Amino acid sequence: MVVPANVMDFTRTAGGRKIMMMLGVAAVVAVMVAVWMWGQQPDYRVLFSNFSDRDGGAIVAELEKMNIPYKYAEGGGAVLVPADRVHDARLKLASQGLPKGGNVGFELMENQKLGSSQFVERINFQRAMEGELARSIESVSAVQAARVHLAMPKDSVFVSEQKAPTASVLLNLHPGRALDQQQVSAIVHLVASSVPELPIKNVTVVDQNGNLLSETGKPASINGMDPSQIKYVQELQQNVVKRIESIITPIVGPNNVRAEATADVDFSRSEQAVESYKPNQTPDAMVIRSQQTSESLNGTGNPGGVPGALTNQPPAPATAPINAPAQNAAALAAAAPGTNTRKDATVNFEVDKTIQYVQQGSGGLKRLSVAVVVNYKQTTDKDGKVAMKPLTEAEKAQITNLIKEAMGFNAERGDSVNVVNTPFARTEQETLPDLPFWKQPEYVEYIDIAKTAGKYLLMALALLILYLRVLKPLLKKLSEASKLPPPSHSPQLEHVGMASLPGQRNYEENLTRAQKMASEDPRVVANIVKTWVASNE
Repeated sequence: MVVPANVMDFTRTAGGRKIMMMLGVAAVVAVMVAVWMWGQQPDYRVLFSNFSDRDGGAIVAELEKMNIPYKYAEGGGAVLVPADRVHDARLKLASQGLPKGGNVGFELMENQKLGSSQFVERINFQRAMEGELARSIESVSAVQAARVHLAMPKDSVFVSEQKAPTASVLLNLHPGRALDQQQVSAIVHLVASSVPELPIKNVTVVDQNGNLLSETGKPASINGMDPSQIKYVQELQQNVVKRIESIITPIVGPNNVRAEATADVDFSRSEQAVESYKPNQTPDAMVIRSQQTSESLNGTGNPGGVPGALTNQPPAPATAPINAPAQNAAALAAAAPGTNTRKDATVNFEVDKTIQYVQQGSGGLKRLSVAVVVNYKQTTDKDGKVAMKPLTEAEKAQITNLIKEAMGFNAERGDSVNVVNTPFARTEQETLPDLPFWKQPEYVEYIDIAKTAGKYLLMALALLILYLRVLKPLLKKLSEASKLPPPSHSPQLEHVGMASLPGQRNYEENLTRAQKMASEDPRVVANIVKTWVASNE
């Protein structure tokens, strides 16, 4: 880089050197201030992440109103604020409903325009319901985002034309997370209970991979059992294994027993109704339900009595006893000749009747098979040598009996138990390298403190070096330059007529006169240069 001659001559003058030193001092001070500001820069922490563009714009606008500095990270997917203001900013933004999560809820109804049609109001109400349901579903820990689509048919006055609404739910789950069947069923019931006249079978739940999570329309497995039945069998088998290992482990030691169980469960449901009639066992046990007796007497004999006036007299008082025993039909027939007698009797007896209604539920255990492997027992001889020996028959029988009691062994059901005593294969454990001390959890906090302290120490050291090596020498030279006496007149200059050059003449005029003098009398100029060189030495 070529520096102009006028700049070089300006820097050689006392005023030029003073100005350059002042500029250097200003530059050094600016560098020191920059280093200090870098050291005082706050530590930024994440305020919100994974938000929609609409929520991001609203969050940034509110931060600017609150005069909170912020910056972006992770490609704009997160907003960072100073660490000491994270919680304050979150609470203030939460009071304003931010972030909203990208779903519009019932606050959409607050911005209704005057003169909206009934169709627009119905659509806004449906959007509000979809947004509120999505927010509720996102409250589940495994759900990262959710979308709800409602198909609500128009009401009709005709019963035959009425249709039930339907709903579809799309779930975006967190990486590595999954929903079990109970959680999916809870989401289905939540949606069905929030929409009027929405049946559970009309709710469909799908994840981000396109897998159908709801039970509606899910095909059965190969063995004919649905997922709930398969889960029940697995839990039953795991429960049996857990009971066996928990009772055998204290005897043989940890990691010395392995058990597996296979359960044959009957999920068929049967109903039986029986109505049986049995005869009476003994005649004495017969019970009369109803009895009917009919008896009639018809008289066809000749008239009798005393003729004459006695027939008009009242009858004489009765002489027979009132409570006399009744006469049977034969006696009456004998007493009254020419009389017809008829007697009918109907007796109904109760008959034994048994009504039995039997309903057998599903999930009955038909057969249980258990296989158990027990490791050899570890023994130590007198010399301290460790050896592995098999179990004795008594010990093996004892373990077998314990297994039968733990599993609920039933011989009539066809249960089976197989216990094998064999040495386990030794697997060499992989030796993991030790983590360096700066990556160990107990030292992370101390390392952060050391980093912070080192940062401030480096800043102080940089400021000290700038002050001692740059700023202080410049200030010293600047003070010495201000104390120098005015330059004396050279006799050689007076001889050539340049000592009395006026200070107001510019640099170009002086340079022109010096060039003219050097061309006219070179020896005088050479002597002046020699004098300057001698004086500098």
